Amino acid sequence: MNTYAYARVSAKDQNLERQLAAFHSFGIEKNRIFADKKSGKDFERKEYKKMIKKMKSGDLLVIKSIDRLGRNYDRIIAEWAHITNTIGADILVLD
Repeated sequence: MNTYAYARVSAKDQNLERQLAAFHSFGIEKNRIFADKKSGKDFERKEYKKMIKKMKSGDLLVIKSIDRLGRNYDRIIAEWAHITNTIGADILVLD
């Protein structure tokens, strides 16, 4: 099992540090943390896509809060189902 983390902020001038610090405290290796500075309107995000391609059944995805996945509730639900049902990974929300 591998543990991955995903952080996102919407604007380039926003800071990822709070999310990254939480992942480091949780013990997640730096090379398994993926972060985007991009809107949450969809899942067309470079680092997010890289992370999803790496994930396998039995892996764990850690996010700071559910809204870091996106801002559209229906799309979040669909993506959550893809991660847990199709890939077979688990998701842990820290907040």
